[in-house]
Amino acid sequence: MLERRPFLGGTWKQNRYPGAAVDVQSPLYSIASEPFEWTRMFAEQEELERYTEHVLRSNELPGRARPNTEVERIEWRGDHWEISTSQGLLHGRFVVNASGPLSTPVIPPFPGRDRFAGKTFHTNDWDVDFDHTGKRVAIVGSGASAAQVIPAIQPDVSELHVFQRTPHWVIPRHDREFTALQRKLLRFEPIRRLVRAAIYWSLETRIIGFKYSRRALKLVAENEAVKPLRRQVPDPDLRTKLTPDYALGCKRVILSNTLFPALGAYNVTLHDKNDGISEITETGIVTATGEHVEVDLLVWSTGYDATDGVISYPVMGRDGRALSDVWDPYPRAYLGTTVPGFPNLFVVTGPNTGIGHTSAIFLIEAQMEYIVRALDAVRDAGAVAVEVTSAAEQAYTDKIHREMEGTVWKDGGCHSWYQSRSGHVVAMFPGFSFTFRRWAKRFRAEEHDIHMTATDATDKDVMPV
Repeated sequence: MLERRPFLGGTWKQNRYPGAAVDVQSPLYSIASEPFEWTRMFAEQEELERYTEHVLRSNELPGRARPNTEVERIEWRGDHWEISTSQGLLHGRFVVNASGPLSTPVIPPFPGRDRFAGKTFHTNDWDVDFDHTGKRVAIVGSGASAAQVIPAIQPDVSELHVFQRTPHWVIPRHDREFTALQRKLLRFEPIRRLVRAAIYWSLETRIIGFKYSRRALKLVAENEAVKPLRRQVPDPDLRTKLTPDYALGCKRVILSNTLFPALGAYNVTLHDKNDGISEITETGIVTATGEHVEVDLLVWSTGYDATDGVISYPVMGRDGRALSDVWDPYPRAYLGTTVPGFPNLFVVTGPNTGIGHTSAIFLIEAQMEYIVRALDAVRDAGAVAVEVTSAAEQAYTDKIHREMEGTVWKDGGCHSWYQSRSGHVVAMFPGFSFTFRRWAKRFRAEEHDIHMTATDATDKDVMPV
């Protein structure tokens, strides 16, 4: 197991910004086989880190990991992968890329960006040693991370300038601490399963609005989302700036009870698209209206390369073809997991495996079930490699993008990080999560080539299926 950072733990070890918390209920945001005694409905960063540590220890993963090892390139060598890393050359029969789509931060190339002389960092790399108390702070971006940071730091800073390109739909966050009795009851497997199921099915119904009924989405979800906006934002000008003009779900929905009150606070200024960033100077930001905003801290909450940059390093497959060429103009993969021409390569949270209404872990578990069955197929056949056929991948991709038509992610009236530069929605799965689970549960031998010998440049040694 290769880890580019000096520590294990991924998202909830890396993301340490103020207010960091999960936006899916904790009992569901966990591995089915790894229960945990959660203290609240929406776990915060420290508890999520403890859970991650629990999973690592219970599976004895620290002893199998190589931290501080950056993967620089991988290349298929006929019967194995050659892996070039910052720590030297490695070889592996199978490669599972689990770097995640939200792992490569993006900072837009604003003019003068590198001239700023104050403190600056991305929310993904928050400097926990920097004291923002009493400082003049600018946050660029207003998505999920910013929505957690803003209420957390607003009471402490002297000025807070929020640069918002597009407003987000915000719905109430029904959070609470579990009582001692509730925590005790959740230790019992039947009760824990019942709670997980109740949460799962309550969230799963959202896909009806996202995909099947825009009318239901507007009547139920959007109307409910407007109520706290009207109640918590009395200033009509600010309320206008915070009101989306696209369908709920087109961009990531924010769960918060504190964002709107924080944005309306005396020390906060919201800059919308009409008052956005024109230039970065040594001491601050020049807005589109010509105002110079001086700040001590510049925080980039500008997201990640989550679509075109699913895998951040070069991948050379069978016949020497680059994955970047195969994924031009947009990333694609069978079950979002494997690509023809790249034997024994699997991508966790690959193209079209994001889920906008429930826990991502549910789909990740389904992907892992498919990967295990693929490995079993190679082992049982005494073969060298497994590779999805081009026809199977094409049929799957066509189905995914056919199903995407009419969804809020495709036709909801916005542009989001769910879309690649080509305009294809490649981040989201266009349906119920249990549908993906059903598709991934059975390994379909007829949709794969089982290679009995090395596969440098030919398919002649494919086992009949």
